[in-house]
Amino acid sequence: MKRLSGLLFLALLLAACASGPDTRKRDEALYLYASAIRWSDIDAALAFIDPELLRTQPLSSVERARYDQVQVAGYQVKNILASDEDELVQVVEIRLVNRHTQVERIIMDRQRWRWDETAKTWWLMSGLPNIESR
Repeated sequence: MKRLSGLLFLALLLAACASGPDTRKRDEALYLYASAIRWSDIDAALAFIDPELLRTQPLSSVERARYDQVQVAGYQVKNILASDEDELVQVVEIRLVNRHTQVERIIMDRQRWRWDETAKTWWLMSGLPNIESR
C-alpha cells in the first residue's frame, strides 16, 4: 500500500511538472485580473488587456466614466468553454451596482485569453467587460 501511495504521489508530481509554468502563470493572471475587476480597479485590469487591442481600441473618457459609475459586487466564473495550452475561453458573471442609484444588475462576460510566448504572459483578447446598459 505504501508503494502504491508513493507511485501515486510520483504520478501527481509528474503531472504537475508537465503542466509547466504556463498553467501557473495562467492561473495567476486569471486570479489577479479577477481581483482587479472585483475591486473595480480598471487601471489594474487594463494591464491584462492585449497591448495591440489597447492600441487599436483605447479606453475612451466616456467608457472610463461608465466604469467609475459602477461598483463590482460579485465576480464568478460560470463556465470554461475552451482551454488548451495557449488559449482559454471562460464565461464570468459580474454583478454591478450603480453608485448613484444603488441598483444592481448582472452581466455575463465572455473572456478570451491567450498565451504570448514572446512576452511570457497571458493576455485578455476580449477586452474589459461590456458594462453598458442594454
